[in-house]
Amino acid sequence: MMIRRPLVIFTLIAFSLIFFTACNHSSPATGEVTASTRLTETATVSPQPSQTPIPPSQTPIPLAALVNGEAITLDEFQAELSRFQEATPITGTNLASDPNTVVLNELIDQTLLAQSAARNGFTVDDGMLQSRIEVLETQLGGAQALEIWKAAHGYSTDEFERALKRAVAAAWMRDQIIAAVPVTADQVHVLEILLPTKAEADEIYSQLGSGADFLELAATYNPATKGDLGWFPRDYLGEPAIDEVLFALQPEQYSQVVETEVGFHIFYLVERDANHALQPDALVALQAKAVLNWLGEQRKQGEIQILLPQG
Repeated sequence: MMIRRPLVIFTLIAFSLIFFTACNHSSPATGEVTASTRLTETATVSPQPSQTPIPPSQTPIPLAALVNGEAITLDEFQAELSRFQEATPITGTNLASDPNTVVLNELIDQTLLAQSAARNGFTVDDGMLQSRIEVLETQLGGAQALEIWKAAHGYSTDEFERALKRAVAAAWMRDQIIAAVPVTADQVHVLEILLPTKAEADEIYSQLGSGADFLELAATYNPATKGDLGWFPRDYLGEPAIDEVLFALQPEQYSQVVETEVGFHIFYLVERDANHALQPDALVALQAKAVLNWLGEQRKQGEIQILLPQG
């Protein structure tokens, strides 16, 4: 069995399930990354990010976070947390991580993306917002159905429109990041023999050293695929140690025994191509990694204050 850990781009919270479907319905991109790879719109110039207004008051509005000066209010965070928790049984989202962290990170990531969209001249004007709402109405079965959905998920009209604007802007910025990912890459075509114990793997490695044919052994241990993992680039498997081994091999060479969480591998390099077209799943994985890397850099460079009450 091959180790493949496709990178998810973002966790799902309730509004994302519908918003990104609407935001991304027309993109010709990669087919699977619906939350992050669709949107091509004509941008209108925006001089600065649209920020959540904090009206003057003797009693400051409680905040969950500040992202480059833009507020994520505690009320907004708590509402999204409730939606996330309600959606979890439906989406099957893994709650091994703290839900507070998952939801706040999602809101911060969307805010960073939307701010960058604004800096790059894209804003969601009233016409675009109305167009998105009409798409949602069509998908849900009419304006009344959308109103029922909003009520069921605790959205006022203002909250809904603010979240939708941010989601559309974030999706546009993600498209720009994804569009910069090349569709070809340095790739390897690899076979493997995967064994459950080191003793078995060492025995097969010994047989190879005595002249056994790798292809025959791979076919014996995996008759269905003959051990063929296909073509893939660096960073696709999510295992840097495996990349080091595979990209150091010469064609028709096999590796030493490599241990991973799923077993003990011996790899065989069939061929390598420095400019090989990416398969759809590999392209999705590299696009996801590009977005995550971009967000990581934005977090390092930006000013993000977490203000959630402790305890």
